[in-house]
Amino acid sequence: MSLEEIKARIAKAEVEAGRPKGSVKLIAVSKTQPNERVEDVLMAGHRIFGENRVQEAAGKWPMFRERYDGIELHLIGPLQTNKARQAMDLAQAIHSVDRPKLAETLARLAQERGACPDLFIQVNTGEEPQKAGIAPADVDGFVAECRKLDLPIKGLMCIPPVEEEPSMHFALLAKMAARNGLAGLSMGMSSDFEKAISFGATHVRVGSAIFGARDYA
Repeated sequence: MSLEEIKARIAKAEVEAGRPKGSVKLIAVSKTQPNERVEDVLMAGHRIFGENRVQEAAGKWPMFRERYDGIELHLIGPLQTNKARQAMDLAQAIHSVDRPKLAETLARLAQERGACPDLFIQVNTGEEPQKAGIAPADVDGFVAECRKLDLPIKGLMCIPPVEEEPSMHFALLAKMAARNGLAGLSMGMSSDFEKAISFGATHVRVGSAIFGARDYA
């Protein structure tokens, strides 16, 4: 599917949800994609991308930024505290703030740097033991803790369990965000981004639908 088709589907979903045009940001998830595919999307004019791993992002985006203006990079994968400084240097947004130790590290580095990327708290809405994220019951307290650290928390992020209907998870995330006065909702991927938009998503993370299937070999 082409980038333009994805953007058209997002625009249609915005209208159907009664949302303003352009209220949803499309993050093209370029993790593990070869540089040629990423450059095709850059040449098509898109500038907002998502990466899972700091090391992969560091090997890719400084080079692209030398050739293309206005690139906005979102880190959407788990972040180790020892990679936090590098992540803050690379990314304009981090969607995976998921524990107090990471929040404290980001706050310390933000004070050192005098700047901080936009931050999203990852919520484990399905309470899956193998998945990162704050438990739903702990979200309010963690948001308050991050605010005490002067962190720029813009919203919440979730990845629903693959075997469950995502709507209930999108609705839960939206409810938690509203309760905490957070406008950002990072939710929805290639298979369900239109549904996420109907529940208020402000950022959708679309990879395979734009770039094609990934080769993990």
